[in-house]
Amino acid sequence: MRKVYFDHNATTPVHPQVRQAIAPYLDDLFGNPSSIHWAGREVRKGIEDARQEIASFFGCQPLEVVFTSSGTESDNLAIKGIAYRAGNGGRHIVTSRVEHPAVLNSRRFLEKQGFRVTYVPVNGQGIVEPDAVREALESDTILVSIMLGNNETGAVMPIGEIGRMVREAGILMHTDAVQAAGKIPIDWKTLPVDLLTFSGHKINALKGAGGLIARKGVEFEASLHGGHQERGRRGGTENVVGIVAMGKAFSLLRETMEEEVGETRRLRDRFEEGLFHRIPELVRNGPAAEHRLPNTVNISFRYVEGEAMLLNLDMVGIACSSGSACTSGSLEPSPVLMAMGADPTDAQGALRFSLGLGNSVADVDYAIDAIETVVNKLRALSPIYPRAREAKAR
Repeated sequence: MRKVYFDHNATTPVHPQVRQAIAPYLDDLFGNPSSIHWAGREVRKGIEDARQEIASFFGCQPLEVVFTSSGTESDNLAIKGIAYRAGNGGRHIVTSRVEHPAVLNSRRFLEKQGFRVTYVPVNGQGIVEPDAVREALESDTILVSIMLGNNETGAVMPIGEIGRMVREAGILMHTDAVQAAGKIPIDWKTLPVDLLTFSGHKINALKGAGGLIARKGVEFEASLHGGHQERGRRGGTENVVGIVAMGKAFSLLRETMEEEVGETRRLRDRFEEGLFHRIPELVRNGPAAEHRLPNTVNISFRYVEGEAMLLNLDMVGIACSSGSACTSGSLEPSPVLMAMGADPTDAQGALRFSLGLGNSVADVDYAIDAIETVVNKLRALSPIYPRAREAKAR
């Protein structure tokens, strides 16, 4: 059976050159990077080289890069770190209704601690409009957090415009760029944000390593208290292998991102156009291609239940998702799609397809054929599909 992996927004395969780069750190380079002897110094160099590579990719200073265990930890560090910093001057935070659970649940935790949170809406395309953020700002707002690219629909937010407005108001700005990094250009020098989250396993590195870029001069409270690691901003012995993997992955992206993104976009467009050409009664969830991450398409298959689609596609080798991997197991419609005003029935039939490294034209064409077959089979069994009702009536 052919296997097609269209779930790169959940995680990505490890790049072959990343595997080569980490091999020495699984063998001879085993020291603790905080040790001052030769074994520690050799490993410390690997961490700092990775920090430099990541800084070069984003255009920030190496000392602005803080290593963590994941995008989730980075979001928590940014949000709670600003909330708890001494003398922050306020108790109000602004975010959107379509953020990743790491952001939303951090805010809900803070609400229990007495902070006030405003959840701004999105339009029908799933995009946060700057005016909605402007209206949410209050005199004691300390932080605005809006993601750069949505993990379910691929919607790219107007962070430049939002960030400039927030900066003019004298408020700190955080963006979760976990899904956007490596897919769209990000220039720290011109992007008006103060804190930015990224993750290794979304860019063909390893799970268990992520990072937060914190603009020079921005102070925040550490969420993990331990040793002196990361200049006191995140205690704990560093995940050396994961950090080295991230550094290599970002160095590869500096060289190949434009070409790889172009190819992924062409495959995504071929896939999306093929589905809409072959299968009736589809609804695209999210904005047009030019306002979307180049690898992502979210489609509702009317008259079909999404979980049934997932199971049947898995049986023919196709891996995709009904939403964020961090909300899998929920039987409720996607909160992101509901925030966009989607019909609840359509939302129940939504699937996310996200392409990336290793995908090919053959994968796309196989997937289109297989999806058409599965949809036709499930619709024939559906009591709400008009043609099925007509057949039973005859």
